[in-house]
Parts: sequence; C-alpha cells; structure tokens
Amino acid sequence: MSEDVFRLTPLDLRKQDFKKAMRGFDRAEVDDFRARAADELERVVRERMALEERVKRLEELLAGFKERERAMNDALVAAQQLRAETREQAEREAQVIIREAEADAERRLDRARREIDRLDAAAQNLARQHHAYLAALRSLVDRQKAELDAMADAQQGPFGKVAGAIQPAEPVEGERGREVRKSSPKWIKNIVEE
Repeated sequence: MSEDVFRLTPLDLRKQDFKKAMRGFDRAEVDDFRARAADELERVVRERMALEERVKRLEELLAGFKERERAMNDALVAAQQLRAETREQAEREAQVIIREAEADAERRLDRARREIDRLDAAAQNLARQHHAYLAALRSLVDRQKAELDAMADAQQGPFGKVAGAIQPAEPVEGERGREVRKSSPKWIKNIVEE
C-alpha cells in the first residue's frame, strides 16, 4: 500500500474496533498489543517530528553557512581583484616615477653639460686673455727696458748709467768696485719670460 492511501496514527490504533467472531483472538491480548503498538507509533511519530525539526534547523544552519561561504568567496574574489588592481596601480606609479626620475636626471645632465661647456669656454677665454695680457705686458716691458737702456746709454750721471748698472763715478779706496749690471730687475725678467 502506498503512504497516501493508508496513514496510521496512534489514535487510529487506540480507537480501532474489530468485529467479534467465533474463535477470535483474546480480546485482552489484542487490546494490549494495540496499546503497545500505539505507544510505539506515538514514540516514532514524536521522534520523527523531533528529527524533522532538527533537520529543518540544520538546513537553516547549512543555508546560513552556505550564505557565509558565498559571501567569503565573494570577499576573497574582491580582495584578489583589489590586490591585482593595487599591484597594477603600484607598477604604473613606479613606471611614472622612474620616467620622471630619468627625465629629471637627463635634464640635470644636460644642464651640467651646458655648464661644463660654458665653464670650458670661460676658461679658454680667460686663458686667451691671460696670454694676450702677458704678451702685451712683455711688449710693454720690452719697450720700457729698451727705452731705459737707451736712456742709460745716452746719459751719463755722476754715478754711472741710469737704469742700467749703477756704478760710482770714481771707485773709493777700500771698496770693491761693483759689477756693472746690464740686466733688468729679476721681477721684470720673470714677467717677460712667462
């Protein structure tokens, strides 16, 4: 028989009456069996209801756990995406910083090269001016020396030639005669020889 056709409850067992027949079963034994069967069926029904309630609570708990698991999976996926996006952003920012640093370094190198070129040009200009100054000074010193030598040769003073070697007009006794200097002072020589 199918469950839909025949459902037996403990009350059905307790109220069930059987027809009396000859040579039938002992009524007390049948009543006792019916009472025990009804008690057992009642116990089974209560147990089944308790189990159904427990299953319902466990299913609700399982649904809650599944919802939490889904939320945790969603959070994990979101965290992984955020980590990937953060890493990509950090890499992009690092590339930007590197490019800016390289551009800044290149600008500084260009400035330094221009400054070196400017300083080289200034040093060369100073060297040319120095050589030109020395040449002009040599020329001036040579002219002055030539004029002094010419004046010294042309005029005789009481003490000898002017600007040439100075010597007394007449040597004094006991003094050594001074040598005649025919050269320019040492500081003029140094300038001319540079």
